[in-house]
Amino acid sequence: MESPIKMAILDMYDGEPNQGMRCIIDIVNRFRSEVNFKVYDVRGKSELPALANYDVFISSGGPGNPLDGDGLWDRAYFAFLDELWAWNKESEQKKHMLFICHSFQMACKHFGLAEITKRKSTSFGVMTIHKTPEGTIDPLFENLDNPFYAVDSRDYQVVQPRLKKFRDKGATILALEKIRSHVEYERAIMGVRFSDYIVGIQFHPEADPISFVMHLKKKEARDKIIALKGRTKFRNMLEDLVDENKIFKTNETLIPNFIKNALKQVKENKSMLSL
Repeated sequence: MESPIKMAILDMYDGEPNQGMRCIIDIVNRFRSEVNFKVYDVRGKSELPALANYDVFISSGGPGNPLDGDGLWDRAYFAFLDELWAWNKESEQKKHMLFICHSFQMACKHFGLAEITKRKSTSFGVMTIHKTPEGTIDPLFENLDNPFYAVDSRDYQVVQPRLKKFRDKGATILALEKIRSHVEYERAIMGVRFSDYIVGIQFHPEADPISFVMHLKKKEARDKIIALKGRTKFRNMLEDLVDENKIFKTNETLIPNFIKNALKQVKENKSMLSL
């Protein structure tokens, strides 16, 4: 029997218990026969895994400004990203990483791929995610429609891609936000393939429709969203959440795609290196 693959989950939620982390762990637990995982509290305790001890990493979303840090956890996190990039460049046994939302913004800034700016207003709710031509063939989005639906929750955005930097690193843009024809704003980047082994998305593919509906039923959350979006959009959001072809499908598909592809490549590589 094969030994389980070791995975590290990097918790970027500022040390507070969070529904997003619970959802990520729920998805990873679908692979418990193949994966052993440990959670590291990056922002709360400046915890980071030893890179050599793990093959697969998921770095979560988190609140706040992705450009801010305390000078400790953020510097350690960026050093970890540089170590990961160098490892994959030099080692035959590659490491796989998925960045989600806050982590994605930080990675785009750190690797110099784009600018991070504050949005004019908060983006929150069920949004369409539009694949680029590269995104239509990327294994991360396999079995998802174009566009597909995801929970979006952000005050910041990744914009103004440095295309030369993308070419130099071999990175590609996988997805963009919806076209907003009524405003003259640049479409934010919603997904990037940093390399064959490192990928990131701006939205929350881990969002569990049932938990999200329960959250929206809380008076404080409901009143906040109605004030932000209006009653009609709030009702539309509830309908989108119970549509099995929208959030449920993304939850069942995207992170599992990442894990399945990562596990397959890790196992194949280890088998080849053992010959």
